[in-house]
Amino acid sequence: MSPQTSGYLRIVRASAWYDLIVTAGFATPWTYVLVHRALSSLGTFPPTDTIQTLYANLMGSVVVVWALLRLFRTLPLHGLYDGIARVLFAAWQTYALTHGATKVLALFLVFEISFGVVQLLPWLTDAARARARTQPARPPAR
Repeated sequence: MSPQTSGYLRIVRASAWYDLIVTAGFATPWTYVLVHRALSSLGTFPPTDTIQTLYANLMGSVVVVWALLRLFRTLPLHGLYDGIARVLFAAWQTYALTHGATKVLALFLVFEISFGVVQLLPWLTDAARARARTQPARPPAR
């Protein structure tokens, strides 16, 4: 699938819906308290404090705005950038998991990796095809 197809744009929008649903609760201090309670019931979470809430709200706000952009102005390039961001998120989630974070995080990691792969793979495939087209023809082997 090429990044220029409507199928690819559906994937970009699906990843945006996922982000919106999963992170909207992190966007405000009031909703974060509810999310924190729910997640705490699934695993060990540190008690909330002002700085933790601030960072959760910053992350939630940015991801919600990014998701809305991908929903209302869906472009292939948004899928590329989102795929790159998911590689970064997956790296930090993996780091957190290896340093004792609750195992609930592993579920989110699966989605980060999955959406990252399906959004980046078409770009990598197109780049490989373009390189192959620009390579000079090899002489026949003797």
